[in-house]
Amino acid sequence: MNNRTYDILKWIAVYVLPALGTLYFALTSVWNLPYAEQVVGTIVAVDAFLGIFLGISSKRYEEKNQKQSYYVNGSKIR
Repeated sequence: MNNRTYDILKWIAVYVLPALGTLYFALTSVWNLPYAEQVVGTIVAVDAFLGIFLGISSKRYEEKNQKQSYYVNGSKIR
């Protein structure tokens, strides 16, 4: 996954899905919207899955980059 895709998915997981779940739950009582628990539960489950997916992706990226060494003028800097 490239950095842009990761950043977009992380933004969705951190901001959009929690806000969407909160908004729907708050509006269910005001507008008598159906299935409050089911909708919010689904959003939370998708958000949790996305968080795990992004965590695994981040861990793999870190492990990959830790194995690389860089040399400047013959000296190892990493």
